[in-house]
Amino acid sequence: MSDKKISIAIDGPAGAGKSTIAKIISKKLGILYLDTGAMYRAVALKAINENIDTLDDEKLSKLVENIDIEIVYSKDEQKIFLDGKDVSSLIRTPDVSIGASNVATIPNVRIKMVELQRKISTENSVVMDGRDIGSYVLPNADVKIFLNADIKERARRRYSEQLSKNIENITLEEVLKDIEYRDKNDSSRSFAPLTKASDAIEIDTTNMSIDEVVNTILGYVKSYG
Repeated sequence: MSDKKISIAIDGPAGAGKSTIAKIISKKLGILYLDTGAMYRAVALKAINENIDTLDDEKLSKLVENIDIEIVYSKDEQKIFLDGKDVSSLIRTPDVSIGASNVATIPNVRIKMVELQRKISTENSVVMDGRDIGSYVLPNADVKIFLNADIKERARRRYSEQLSKNIENITLEEVLKDIEYRDKNDSSRSFAPLTKASDAIEIDTTNMSIDEVVNTILGYVKSYG
């Protein structure tokens, strides 16, 4: 990459491959990767730990006023610290997954997270993935991608990912239901919903390999630069 900063927004529903693809893109280009979903998961984890309903607007708005979420990169791996504690593995449970989708519907939570995300993007070349990066968080991103895939394929991928992380107390059917819930929740929220930006390039990854998706996106990045 040149010295010129570049911002790449990768959006899409759960299980579309956003995080996997974004991490590879960031390594190949030598730029920063920011997993925005992990930030909402951290908020959800804090709410759950404090017995706060993850749909309680008032309590969550107060919760994020002084929340301390830090993103640390160690050996090319992103670590999420919540109030000084590494919670990178704790935020990947099914309960936190649903909670993250819930807290993301709260306007004040999103405003707080987006404030941090935008700050990071102004200071670095960045690949950022989430639900509303191209449409809301980084509306002026240089390259906007919207990844999608058949819902059963997305569930299969997420289930395999859980197994690879030794999270075995969940079934494929439960993962499918979780994704169906998140799709509905993310798309129907009134504030910054999951949506494809009008100028985003949509890629259906259902029958594509990871390398094929990465090379397709890199082609668009190359044409930009």
